[in-house]
Amino acid sequence: MSNLENLKYSKSHEWVEETGENTVKIGLTDFAQHELGDLVFANLPEVGDDVTVEEAFADVESVKAVSDVFSPVTGVVSAVNEELMDNPQKINEDPYGAWFIEVKEVSDREELLDSEAYKKFCEEEA
Repeated sequence: MSNLENLKYSKSHEWVEETGENTVKIGLTDFAQHELGDLVFANLPEVGDDVTVEEAFADVESVKAVSDVFSPVTGVVSAVNEELMDNPQKINEDPYGAWFIEVKEVSDREELLDSEAYKKFCEEEA
């Protein structure tokens, strides 16, 4: 399992990248995609939708199950990676390149872990 030093991580296994003032990109971690297995479908929100801390904003379907993806922030969806709807396997191939959404006007965020703390959290969960 890998994770990147420049990202922050939620305990529900999403990564967060600061892309500007009050703007972030969100995706699934390498740990999450590994646990889920081969992804075959991604259901994403639309630009303009609101997202709320710790509430599901998307779901992904693997050969094992359907799983919710939870928002680590509150804000408004400003961009959606529509490529994932046609090619959900990109999440398995490059979890840190396959962002799900960009959120602007971030007004709240859950407590996020740095790379080292997230690695320890995953080791305890495994």
